[in-house]
Amino acid sequence: MMRVVGAQRTVLLVHGAWHGGWCWERVGRLLADAEVPCVSVDNPSVVAAPSDLAADSENVRRVLDTIDGPVLLVGHSYGGAVVTDAGTNENVEALVYLAAFALDAGESVVANDLQGGEDTKLAEAVSFGDDLISVDPQRAVELFFHDCDQEVAECARGRLMPMSMAAMQDVTRSVAWREKPATYIVCSDDRALPVPLQMSNAARVGGEPLELATSHSPFLSQPAALAELLTELSR
Repeated sequence: MMRVVGAQRTVLLVHGAWHGGWCWERVGRLLADAEVPCVSVDNPSVVAAPSDLAADSENVRRVLDTIDGPVLLVGHSYGGAVVTDAGTNENVEALVYLAAFALDAGESVVANDLQGGEDTKLAEAVSFGDDLISVDPQRAVELFFHDCDQEVAECARGRLMPMSMAAMQDVTRSVAWREKPATYIVCSDDRALPVPLQMSNAARVGGEPLELATSHSPFLSQPAALAELLTELSR
């Protein structure tokens, strides 16, 4: 694990549902080129499903405890629930929500007071079984990767895994965005999390949201633009 001491923040990247740490590979390389220390995690709710949100949060907290110096904690999509719960760790200096869920106390990804998700097409493309929730591979590119190069999109679709339903249903134990500075990045061409839902989340964390004109997966479609934003926020 990379350790840093000083003002430069280490960027810790937390993926969303059905994905893995692999989705950050391009961004991670660009951050390294910019001399920004970067770490990504694999959420147990995907790689060891059916783990729950608490397991994902504790996994992130264990990584946070190994990092010397301040951390910029970044959550994508469902990963926003994870960073909300884990982000009260003393090493976290600031949060970034990337088209992500900024849940409040007592809320879960599937049961919350957020507005604007009525037009999502994601519900049409998921199936349930054995405590897991899966995405129809025939809909994955349309929902997550429609602005990516075809080869990149097909590769990403092939790496998606079932997600634990328990993680989607669990409520947060802590609300980090109430305690730490937070920035929201809206993906304005997102077909999975409608922009009105993203804006509802952004209103919670406060401040003027940043914007990327991308699908739900800017780490694959516009990794340079995302890495540039994270580099700025890390400093």
